[in-house]
Amino acid sequence: MLCAMAKLLRIHRIFNVSVVVWLLGAAISHAQTPPAFSAADEAELAPPAKGTRVLIVTGIDYPGHHWKETAPALKAILEKDTRLSVKIVEKPALIQSRRLQEWDLIVLHFMNWEVPGPGKEAQENLARRVREGKGLMLTHFACGAWQEWPEFRQLAGRVWDPKLRPHDPLGSFKVQIADPEHPVTRGLPGFETLDELYTCLTGDAPIHIVAKATSTVDKKDYPMAFVLNYGKGRVFHSVLGHELPAYTNSPVMGDLMRRGAAWAAGLEPK
Repeated sequence: MLCAMAKLLRIHRIFNVSVVVWLLGAAISHAQTPPAFSAADEAELAPPAKGTRVLIVTGIDYPGHHWKETAPALKAILEKDTRLSVKIVEKPALIQSRRLQEWDLIVLHFMNWEVPGPGKEAQENLARRVREGKGLMLTHFACGAWQEWPEFRQLAGRVWDPKLRPHDPLGSFKVQIADPEHPVTRGLPGFETLDELYTCLTGDAPIHIVAKATSTVDKKDYPMAFVLNYGKGRVFHSVLGHELPAYTNSPVMGDLMRRGAAWAAGLEPK
């Protein structure tokens, strides 16, 4: 009997020691895992004091997309509407922050090329904010972000399908206004641009196309800009904007981006 009790006590001690070792290992592992962003990074999310707050999220993309040039150009375009107060952050992981709720419009200007996108907490935070009424805008290859996140298809409306032909060769083409009565495109003329005509979008979310273009390769029409609702939030998505000249070679391109942003933020475009 005593031998049996002693044996049980030894097993109990071994079990307790094992649990402690496991807990210490987990704590050490957690401590060694760097956070997605620092407190200093998060401080960058402090919004401006006035105006409709617009946050451009960038910092990574396909190597052929020079976001360090296009993000400031997009910011300058949007700020021509004096109601919009725009800031750029270069760390997509900040989408996870609770401070995202302090912004009226989130602009996705990144694609997590060959690296994981911001994780589950960031995904849920972004979807929740838009669903509750915040605005969302996507430009160019943002349609290719979060390939691993199924709900992104509903949030973005259409996403990049790597199995499809990606786009026409970079060159000039005409962007046509598909709906001249929508608030985003009302009064805008069609315009010539030098850009990539994307032919690679897929998805089944209900969208409303406001601008389109005809491929020089297969002669089919493809959406260049469209809108949708996600919960209470508005989404404006344009696949235009391959490089700096695409944002600056036509004033109507600037008008389209600016009016789309205003609409998504809940303002009357002007």
